[in-house]
Amino acid sequence: MSGGTTGKPDGKPHYAGHRERLRARFLTAPDVLPDYELLELILFRSIPRRDVKPLAKDLIARFGGLSEVLSAAPERLLEVSGVSDSIVTELRILREAGLRMARAAVIEKEVISSWQELLDYCSASMAHNPIEQFRILFLDRKNVLIADEVQQKGTVDHTPVYPREVVKRALELNASALILVHNHPSGDPTPSGADIEMTRRIAETAKPLGIELHDHLVVGKNRHASFRSLGLI
Repeated sequence: MSGGTTGKPDGKPHYAGHRERLRARFLTAPDVLPDYELLELILFRSIPRRDVKPLAKDLIARFGGLSEVLSAAPERLLEVSGVSDSIVTELRILREAGLRMARAAVIEKEVISSWQELLDYCSASMAHNPIEQFRILFLDRKNVLIADEVQQKGTVDHTPVYPREVVKRALELNASALILVHNHPSGDPTPSGADIEMTRRIAETAKPLGIELHDHLVVGKNRHASFRSLGLI
C-alpha cells in the first residue's frame, strides 16, 4: 500500500523533493527561512518518512514561535498530535546546545563589554519558563563572570529569595559583585513592589561586606527591565 505518500512518477514520496529543496535553501541562506521551515528541518531527523510541514505549523501555531517550541515543557509538547518522545528529545537537545552556546559567549568574560550577549543568554534561559526562577550572576573584581547559578524556583508569580543566602554564596565564591536575574512568566518585565523590596534588602546586606549589586534584570517574553536603568539601584 502506498498510504498516499507517493504521487510522483519515480515512485518517491511527494515530500522527498521538498526535503531536498528545503535542505538546499537552508545551506544557501539559513537566516531567511521562517520558523516553521527551520522546525521542519529539525523534525526530519525524528520523522524520516512523513510530510512534517503540517506538524511544524501546528507547533508554531500552538506555542507562538521556534524559541517557544524549543522551550516548551515535554508534557505540553506531547499534547500535540504527532509529537513523540523522540521529537521531544530532539527539541531538548537543540535547546540545551543553544543555551550552552549562549552561555559560552558570556562566561569568564568581562560582563560590561558583553552586555548584549548577557541579555541574550538570560532571555534564552528564562524568557519562556512557565514558573518564576531566580538566578545570580557572580562577578570577580574585574567584572568577569565567574559563576551563574539558579538559586530558587518558585511558582508562576513568586520566588522566595533570602538575602543572607545570596551573600553567603557570594562570599564562598569570592565574588565582588552580583547581577540578579529573574523572569516574569506573565511576560511583563515591570518590577513588582516585592521585587524592589527584595533587591533593596540584598543590596543592603551585601554592601557592608564589599559586594556590589550591579543590576537586577527582570526577563519577560520579548523584553527585559533593568533596575539600574530604571533608577531603582
